[in-house]
Amino acid sequence: MENRTRIRKRYCFYGRVQGVGFRYVAYHAAMSAGATGWVRNEYDGSVMLEIQGTPAQVDQVVCSLSNGRYIRIDRTESCDLPYEEDERSFRVR
Repeated sequence: MENRTRIRKRYCFYGRVQGVGFRYVAYHAAMSAGATGWVRNEYDGSVMLEIQGTPAQVDQVVCSLSNGRYIRIDRTESCDLPYEEDERSFRVR
């Protein structure tokens, strides 16, 4: 897949996103979609996600996050990042 068809984004999710399986939903969604990146809890109660893949893969993962049973996303912030050529997996940090 050519680099120009792949993107990387950073998302910060606010709401009921810690202690509800959010990172593991993100992990399984990314693995299912074939996306790479990482997800981690932040000290302020939010969750940060960096994800890369095709725009469709990234959208699929982000849409999956709101389907978690106990997850409630109140607000999301996002920005574009440079694509990381060497990243090969998705990790929970």
